[in-house]
Amino acid sequence: MTCRLILLATAFVLPLLATTASAAPADAVQARFEPCGSAKRVTCIVDGDTFWYVGTKIRMADINTPETTNPSCAYEAALGARAKLRLAQLLNAGPFTLEVRGREVDRYGRALRVVTRNGKSLGAKLADEGLAEIWQGKRGDWCKSAA
Repeated sequence: MTCRLILLATAFVLPLLATTASAAPADAVQARFEPCGSAKRVTCIVDGDTFWYVGTKIRMADINTPETTNPSCAYEAALGARAKLRLAQLLNAGPFTLEVRGREVDRYGRALRVVTRNGKSLGAKLADEGLAEIWQGKRGDWCKSAA
């Protein structure tokens, strides 16, 4: 009897695993994000391209957004605030995936991840909306682009 159950289970589960393995991974990460405050950072938004998720500081690897701490001009400060708010909206809109593409950690110890939903980068969405730039290996000058 036990042997027959194992054979039945194997006959049912193996094809299911093969189908699942070939399909794109489902978005599984989800949390409620608010702006980071003075309390211990666990799950919160730092700025438009950096957030904490379950105690890990994550830097979005595919984009750069304007600075919110020590911006170089008023335009950068305003755009940075909009990017931070929009990132919170995007992360809170439903499950997403944190993908490693290239290095896992930057020189500051932040986890480098591309954040995707349904296979599409949330960073690219921020860039499409004018709130980020695609990462080119160095920061752009937001104040220069305001002129």
